[in-house]
Amino acid sequence: MTKVLYVHAKGGPPVGYALPRVAARSTVHLLALSDLPADMAADPARLCASVLARGDADEHDLVELISSRAREVGADAVITFSEYAVVAVAEAARRLGLRGAGPTAALARDKRLMRAAWERRGIPQPRFRAVATEEQLAAAAIELTCPLLLKAAWSAGSTAHQIIEGPADVAGAWKRSRAVMSESALLGYAELHVGGAGEDFVVEEIVTGCAEEWFDGTGWGDYVSVEGAVVGGVFRPVCLSGRMPTVAPFTERAGITPAAVGARAQARIVELARQAVEALGLQDCGTHTEIKLGADGRMWVIETAARFGGAMTVPQIEEVFGLDLVGMFTDQLLGRAAGWPARALTPEDAEGAAGSLVVLAVDGAGAPWRRRHVWDSASVLRSVPAGAASTLSVVRESSLPDGTPVPVYDPAAGANTMAGLCLMSADRPQTVIRDFTALVDALPRILPAYVGEGVRA
Repeated sequence: MTKVLYVHAKGGPPVGYALPRVAARSTVHLLALSDLPADMAADPARLCASVLARGDADEHDLVELISSRAREVGADAVITFSEYAVVAVAEAARRLGLRGAGPTAALARDKRLMRAAWERRGIPQPRFRAVATEEQLAAAAIELTCPLLLKAAWSAGSTAHQIIEGPADVAGAWKRSRAVMSESALLGYAELHVGGAGEDFVVEEIVTGCAEEWFDGTGWGDYVSVEGAVVGGVFRPVCLSGRMPTVAPFTERAGITPAAVGARAQARIVELARQAVEALGLQDCGTHTEIKLGADGRMWVIETAARFGGAMTVPQIEEVFGLDLVGMFTDQLLGRAAGWPARALTPEDAEGAAGSLVVLAVDGAGAPWRRRHVWDSASVLRSVPAGAASTLSVVRESSLPDGTPVPVYDPAAGANTMAGLCLMSADRPQTVIRDFTALVDALPRILPAYVGEGVRA
């Protein structure tokens, strides 16, 4: 039987979801670069032929660690679903002569390289500057049109985002973003291969979206993600996922599959995603491309990743379209026919809809809760204000343990301050939007009060 080295790190679809699907296709050897979730439903010892934690290995160079471990177990493929391990796994696969994202994987990870590649191809995106010092950021704040968004070049999950209204905001934004990247690294949400990645940033103009011109129904955010894969250098789109409006500055609250856009609009969106992915020269990988939607049909590419979407994007696709992207990608890396769809699937191809909601301590308008609360999944499931045709579940391995105080929302820390992750299944996308809106409004009433410290500003 074939053998796969599964490299686990923070981010991506829950390992409790992905690992059994890889194990169904091949013998799995697990290399854990991050701790496995305590509430992980699947048993790694039962699913895997071997489990090695990074702390138990002698090799400190990450690419060499992955490569040597793959040789030891005789791996036919090396796979990861983590944003933070994509570049290292791609390089290890290249050294081993195995299928992978290829030598340009960093272009789908480093936002500076990514945007430069798109600029060379004339792909529409916000105007930007790469910055590595406060002085460079100050110069960019004069050259570009404010307001601006400062992003860490290697970040994920909307962490370290800072809005700059004018030159006077530069010093504070620079200090705060760098501090958040240091805090994220301590939590394990940091690039694992590139040293000093937390010091690299990009700043860009904020373009204005217009969701109402694109979606059938209300309550949608002004951007979508195109989920897909690159197969032997050829982009294969799978479907679109939509969003609810972000929480300031740009923290994702909820993703919904499928996105309720019309066929002509979807075709235009997919074509732009194709151009963005092809500009990066990737070989074999999942893809997750975010596109901002504006008035009068305008679009801008936000970013592309050489991996599938995180949170519950992949499980949502399996639920509504019946496609096991994890298993299909495993087959692809092993040289088997993966069965990617011939075209991007539409809402007409879907059986119902599914969405995932990140629980943050803010109301529907993004204002902080007036009191602090304790995370309690049983209370959420017992009192959820969902429709009769909807089903809610809590993704325990992506949620805090019950009884933990819900973190005060920090706009700069983004998803680092989440308390829980909920999955909703319904009959159509608009129902998911309606039920999530009701759940967000109800959470301060549903969750038990925290009797400790008060809410911090």
